[in-house]
Amino acid sequence: MLSLKNWWPTPVRSLFLFLVWLLLNNSVALIHLFFGLLLAWLIPLLIHKFRLIQPGIKKPGAAMAYGLMVMWDIVIANLQVIRLVLGPNKKLRPAFVTVPLDLTDHLAITILASTVSLTPGTVSADVLPLNAEGAEPRFLLLHVLDLADEAELIEQVKQRYEAPLKEIF
Repeated sequence: MLSLKNWWPTPVRSLFLFLVWLLLNNSVALIHLFFGLLLAWLIPLLIHKFRLIQPGIKKPGAAMAYGLMVMWDIVIANLQVIRLVLGPNKKLRPAFVTVPLDLTDHLAITILASTVSLTPGTVSADVLPLNAEGAEPRFLLLHVLDLADEAELIEQVKQRYEAPLKEIF
């Protein structure tokens, strides 16, 4: 006998797909409701076997605090970048920095790389080595608009962003 999980493998995603369908069509006509429900049921049913299992969030409160901290850092970094860009360009010290990672989970590394890229003045360039296995060390390659002290930047990324992600995941 097939369980409900087999028929609706990801019910939250199905609900989200249904709502997005209705919003995109800007209508609740019967035909849109029908196709919205059909797609919300069919798409997750067809692709659920291809999805990677993602780790659960161990501490949702820490995740919320992390999100708020990142938003604050984005505002502050925007102000710093404005000051740098409007100032003399000769004072800029762009550089690439390799940050050693303690994170092993792909989702946590992706969130870290995205966080760094969202913060103006820094961009995640690569995760090295790309296909690391097991205990093989990983590094995040960053490009920085203005680097004063490499060791300080590495410590800031590890303490401010990586440590909370280790706690969350």
